[in-house]
Amino acid sequence: MTAERARALMVERLRAGGIVDPRVLCAMRALPREHFVPVGLASAAYQDEPLDIGLGQTISAPMIVALSTEALEARADAHVLEIGTGSGYGAAVLARCHRSVVTIERHAELAERAWASLAMAGCHNVEVRTGDGSLGAPDRAPFDGIVVTAMADTEPPPALLDQLAPGAALICPVGHGQEGILVRYRDGRAEELAEVVFVPLVSGLPARR
Repeated sequence: MTAERARALMVERLRAGGIVDPRVLCAMRALPREHFVPVGLASAAYQDEPLDIGLGQTISAPMIVALSTEALEARADAHVLEIGTGSGYGAAVLARCHRSVVTIERHAELAERAWASLAMAGCHNVEVRTGDGSLGAPDRAPFDGIVVTAMADTEPPPALLDQLAPGAALICPVGHGQEGILVRYRDGRAEELAEVVFVPLVSGLPARR
């Protein structure tokens, strides 16, 4: 099966799963997800499951990427923050749907790889940073939406909530270990969206090897 056909089938599954935002569907129909996974996993790029990208991190399943992006309910001219760049695929989808994206990755090696993949995909409205994502990017705040791609223990880091623009949403998985609930936080309210599995959200930077 060609990558183009696999992308088309993926989008059909997303529609069947309840994704309706045309910007999200168009973005995921256009982006070559196989360019954001390790070469050996290219044939599995469009399966609806997380894939290992090294350093204990994963690329989220397509449905979770789509749901998180759609749940922001942010306008096309939105300025968005992503915590946990990983492969860069989630940032690419956000970039296709919104005006600008800042994405933060604690692993410099992954950040470099993601930057290269984003450039190859033509996503030039993304700023990739290496740092402690739990601190957000106060110098670029406020944000019209924030997506967190790692599991917070009991609630999102307070710094991220503080960096939301009025009326904006923060999408964050919350739970214990790697299992929990994807939650939308907006205007002091929390709305549960789906049961999910994510790697834990870790503050600080990894030790240099």
